[in-house]
Amino acid sequence: MLPAYFANMAPVISKNWLKFLAKPVDFGAKFKGKELFGKNKTFRGFVFGVLFAIIIAYLQFLLYRFDFFNGLSFIDYSNWILVGFLLGFGALLGDLVKSFFKRRAGISSGKPFVPWDQLDFVIGSLVLVSFVTTLSWERLTYIAIISVVGHVVVNHAAFYLKIRNEKW
Repeated sequence: MLPAYFANMAPVISKNWLKFLAKPVDFGAKFKGKELFGKNKTFRGFVFGVLFAIIIAYLQFLLYRFDFFNGLSFIDYSNWILVGFLLGFGALLGDLVKSFFKRRAGISSGKPFVPWDQLDFVIGSLVLVSFVTTLSWERLTYIAIISVVGHVVVNHAAFYLKIRNEKW
């Protein structure tokens, strides 16, 4: 799941990079008078999210040959570009879907939308990676629990380190 986690963090990390890509993916479109996704969902976030995921998948591919790391993996990284793309794009797509429903519910950007803020990217990445692997319900549950706890811890740390403007 590391590629998905890094894809989810990439928009925040890259927020000051390549300003020309800082255009909203919805081009400011509205649906029933409300933003489609919001101004914070940008092409820059998608580009760097997928790029980060592919880089992390490559690093995992390099480590996959060692028994210790192979034992931790739930997927074969021999096709690391595809795995990285699916996990990264899926994570960002999940976040985009959540943002659509968050806007419909009248919740503004940066405000909590529990548990979807913690699970959106996980669900999106797992749906897309399911095209190349099958995971047991036990592993899916384990991934969900680790992801929720990790998401809360990382976002709070980023807030207190002044990397993020909100804890969620």
